[in-house]
Amino acid sequence: MNTIRTIIIDDEPLARDLIRLYLKDYTSFQIIEECANGFEGLKAIQELKPDVIFLDIEMPKVTGLEMLELLDQPPVVIFTTAYQEHAIKAFDLNALDYLLKPFSKDRFKKAIDKIVTRIESKTVDPNIIKDFIKEPPLPHGTIDRIVVKTINSIKIIPASEIKYLEAQDDYVMIYTHEGKFLKQQTMKYFEHALDPAFFIRIHRSYLINVREILRIEPYEKSSYQVILKDNTTLPISRTGYSLLKEKLNF
Repeated sequence: MNTIRTIIIDDEPLARDLIRLYLKDYTSFQIIEECANGFEGLKAIQELKPDVIFLDIEMPKVTGLEMLELLDQPPVVIFTTAYQEHAIKAFDLNALDYLLKPFSKDRFKKAIDKIVTRIESKTVDPNIIKDFIKEPPLPHGTIDRIVVKTINSIKIIPASEIKYLEAQDDYVMIYTHEGKFLKQQTMKYFEHALDPAFFIRIHRSYLINVREILRIEPYEKSSYQVILKDNTTLPISRTGYSLLKEKLNF
């Protein structure tokens, strides 16, 4: 079998050590780089073009999933994760390979065998990762920033800087004090991932930061609209109006 060029991306040194130790039993796998965070991993993948990566999901700065979003052509991925079982279902549904920490040598072998079979049979589907990224497992707790790729850089947007989000098919437009940024993810994901104390789904197409509200006023018959501090006007659905009344206590 041809050499399988491999990168390990994990912020925990012991986790990288364990993968390196287990891989010694598989001579076809060649470790070409180890990375301690998503930024290092992104650079290494772009420069070295590995066949396979072992990728931790929860890392500081940029998570494993955020890193994958920034890649045009992600390699084959074996996720290493401490996600709970209910979140793991998302990996199973998308036929993705994962190792639930802490994993045994036998469980590691199963993941390796699956990857090798896919590579040898040339049945690796590059769209699996792209489809998975659109609506990944929900994070532990809430997110405090969103990572987006612009033409020239990677932009990290603090949640506090978001004015509102607008659904656009399989994408979400994020409006901030610096401008707007498009991200390929669902509104449903952000509705659950952003802090519900500050972000409310006021409409099928809009999720707003309540700290940006200037006023709420009637609009046509039996409907309302919200005016933001920058004078942006957005429609409010009946459900959204009920949520706003509950949250803002009016």
